[in-house]
This record gives sequence, structure tokens and C-alpha cells, in this order.
Amino acid sequence: MIEMNELSPYSIDEIKSFLYREAGHLDSANLDDWCALYTEDATYWMPITHDQEDPHNQVSLLYENNLLMDIRRRNFGHRLSPAMEAKVHCSHLIDNIKVTEFEKSTGSCVVTSNFQAVVYYQEQTVFAGTYEHHLLRIENDYRIRHKRVNLINCDAYHKAIIIYV
Repeated sequence: MIEMNELSPYSIDEIKSFLYREAGHLDSANLDDWCALYTEDATYWMPITHDQEDPHNQVSLLYENNLLMDIRRRNFGHRLSPAMEAKVHCSHLIDNIKVTEFEKSTGSCVVTSNFQAVVYYQEQTVFAGTYEHHLLRIENDYRIRHKRVNLINCDAYHKAIIIYV
């Protein structure tokens, strides 16, 4: 893990603000702005086991690239989408944010955090676990190159996950 003195307070505040902005886009179901936070070659991964290291040769709850995320974004909320019988409401809490890798010359970093997300779609579901964000510094802001969502109960039965956690 990176020592706090290696990062400026500005960097930490900026990283936290970015993570909160991402959560805010999800909470408001603003998937257009949420997808804009990701790089062209981004991946979003939700492993099915706690120790899973490989999303390519093992089953995952979710493993999507930017193209699949864009398709999901366009389908989400569309009146003809069978998954949209009711509106989705969610609330994300993020805390215990830690920078585990930081490249001083570029500002790019790897950040872990704990989260809780309450999603209401016909019934309430609570998700909790840890995030791992690989952030690239691009034009004075961050973009997500890779996001890993480690659910506490990843190996439990899950109904369809209809919105990103």
C-alpha cells in the first residue's frame, strides 16, 4: 500500500471525489455519464469466487468490456426492455478508500474501497464487498480502465443483477 506522504492531499481528495461521482451516476441511473468514466479498453469484472484470478477461463458473475457496457447502457430503461417492468432505485456507500499503487509521473493508480449498495427493483437487495479500481489519469481527471467488484457473497445464488453494483 502507498504511504499517505507519497500522495498529495489533492490527489487523495480527487480520487475520492471521482469514486463518489461514479457512485452518484449509478444512484441516479445516469448510465450515459457513468459509461463516460470508463476508457475505451475498460473492463468491468465481478468474480464468482473470492480467490478468482482469471476472468477469461472461468465463469464470472459479470465480465464486460466497453462494448458490452454500452449495449447494457442503451438497453437499460428502454421501454421495450423486458427487464424494465419497474424503475430501479439504488444507493451506494463507499468508504475505507486506499491507494495501493500510484504512478507519480502520470497520476494513474490502483484504489481499493469497501462498499454497500442497496438496490430496489420490485424487491430490495443489498450488495456489499470491495471495489478495486484501476484509474488512468487523462486530461486532469481520472478514467476507469478496470473495475473489479468483489462481493462478500459472490458464491451465493443471485437473481439477475440488473444494474451495475
